[in-house]
Amino acid sequence: MEKEVKILDRTFVPFIKEEEIHKRVKQLAEKLNEDLKDSNPIFLAVLSGSFIFAADLVREITIPSQITFVKVSSYRGTQSTGEVREEVSVSENLEGRTIVIVEDIVDSGTTMKHMVELLKTKHPKEIRICSLLVKPGNLRVPLNIDYYAFSIPNDFIVGYGLDYDHQGRNLRDIYVVKD
Repeated sequence: MEKEVKILDRTFVPFIKEEEIHKRVKQLAEKLNEDLKDSNPIFLAVLSGSFIFAADLVREITIPSQITFVKVSSYRGTQSTGEVREEVSVSENLEGRTIVIVEDIVDSGTTMKHMVELLKTKHPKEIRICSLLVKPGNLRVPLNIDYYAFSIPNDFIVGYGLDYDHQGRNLRDIYVVKD
């Protein structure tokens, strides 16, 4: 793991090592494989931040399943705007399906709540949430987050798909802002 990295105007220090991330992703997949073994779920990966997590997760899924992508956002720089924008929508028929939303991070919960409400209009059998990271101290809305790898404090992080103004997604470890 590198000591610290500079991205744009910010310095980030190591927070979660790649090995620990992969260990937790594998554990999540094992739980999903067991819980959803009879449901042929559709994994709905939220772009852009979850693409690495989603790829690693679905490679560990051994049950019949499908993956598709949606793009929504509520961030600008390091701050959530509180305004959710849907940029790419789901085209698959979700009626009667088990949906697993795959997200990089649940911060305030606003984006996730919006997504769940939108997906309910498609009449799925059930909706489950699987997030790499959760900031429980920052949640502003009630959410049932079924699966998550790490609970973290309300710090700004980057790496393993998460970005700072579109930079740093390629880092293999997760870093936290230093300054």
